[in-house]
Amino acid sequence: MDVKEYIASGILELYVAGQLSGEENLKVAEYAEMYPEIQQEIEEIEASILALSKTLSPKSSMQFDDIKQRIASDGTSKVVKLPNRKVNWLWYVGWAASLILAVGAAYLYLQNEELKSEIKVVKDQRIDFEKQIEEAQNSLAESESLLETLRDRNIKVVPLGGQEVSPASYAKVYWNKEQQKVFIDAQGLPEPPEGMVYQVWSLTLNPLTPTSVGLLEDFISDENRIFALENPNYSEAFGITLEPAGGSASPNLEQLYALGTVSG
Repeated sequence: MDVKEYIASGILELYVAGQLSGEENLKVAEYAEMYPEIQQEIEEIEASILALSKTLSPKSSMQFDDIKQRIASDGTSKVVKLPNRKVNWLWYVGWAASLILAVGAAYLYLQNEELKSEIKVVKDQRIDFEKQIEEAQNSLAESESLLETLRDRNIKVVPLGGQEVSPASYAKVYWNKEQQKVFIDAQGLPEPPEGMVYQVWSLTLNPLTPTSVGLLEDFISDENRIFALENPNYSEAFGITLEPAGGSASPNLEQLYALGTVSG
């Protein structure tokens, strides 16, 4: 250790003035025990401060200007200039860097979560789109199959006209006798009230005998409003009535919405 350089650093003046930390004070005291020159310098600094304190004692009646002159003329007095404490900029830079790092990490986390959310939305949209394509393809296939069925030469078309309860209503029955099936085009019927359902009847006219063919269920949710039903009956006419949910054993003629006879 270079004792002279250590003494010239000004740390001993700070030590005497009480401006060092506890750890620094212990280090100076340790060096003072190891090096007599350091101990001597500490004692000289203390003596100089003590002498200066006595010179500026309030017991003296001298004016401030006179005191300054005496200090200036006293060659034995040693003025101790305490250096300014150095700002530890490295600590501030480290703190700022930590803050920036934390903010950056939080920003990246939020960006990552937002990206995950966007990816999920895009994935869900793709699944929905694929489902729509599949449903459209199935619907197209069903439509083509239905058209092919309705265009069969064995199909008999029976138009049904609106009746007293609903004159504007209409429907069509596509009857395939060989397959014993009927396709009901109910696009011209109004939506049934809640708790009610349309019921299709096969009729013989002499005597008038109604036989239930089936119900037009899920009427509101079916956009095409075309329903396929089994009809093994001998039919001379078809009628559609509005009945309570689940259907009725016999038609309510007061709620007869559409009626039509089989020609030929």
